[in-house]
Amino acid sequence: MAEEKLVNDGSIRRSWVMILVILLRVLALFATAAATIVMALNKESHTFGVATVGNAPVTITVTAKFQHTPANIMFVVANGIASLHNLLMLSLVCFVNQKYDFKGLRFITVATLDMVTIAVLSGAATAVAFMGELARHGNSHARWNKICDNFDRFCDQASGAMLASYIGILFFMLVNLVNTFEHGRFNPSKNHNLSA
Repeated sequence: MAEEKLVNDGSIRRSWVMILVILLRVLALFATAAATIVMALNKESHTFGVATVGNAPVTITVTAKFQHTPANIMFVVANGIASLHNLLMLSLVCFVNQKYDFKGLRFITVATLDMVTIAVLSGAATAVAFMGELARHGNSHARWNKICDNFDRFCDQASGAMLASYIGILFFMLVNLVNTFEHGRFNPSKNHNLSA
């Protein structure tokens, strides 16, 4: 009787953990998809007067696009891949039964893919953060001028995309943490016989 209650409690706990993981994955999906869309649509044009010939002003139109910086392109690709990865993991959770897990191989594979996704996302977000710092403040030593004083909306939109990406990274890390504590060696209900 007590063993049956323990089994029921374990299955209820697993159900709640599964719901938590699905919720965290959905939030990570929304964050990375938002970061992808916001950065991919990031574009702003300004017309500047450069000279006056006679009485007519000479102007040029300058457009700032995300495609002009390799870090921004990497950011869009990384967040797009993270979104697709999350869609794949959510479909696996919803449509593939636990009985197809061969000796815990599914957990190891998913955890590894999640960690690779976290690494790629954090690298892309950090590259965009450094480019954003350069765009906002320039570099007087290298004589690189700041551009955010002329392209405010472009820089604000990139900052929003970067923030969404970091939120997605946080949710990915929480998914990995919950899965590790549930399935890993830190789970006291599975490993009460482990010696130090």
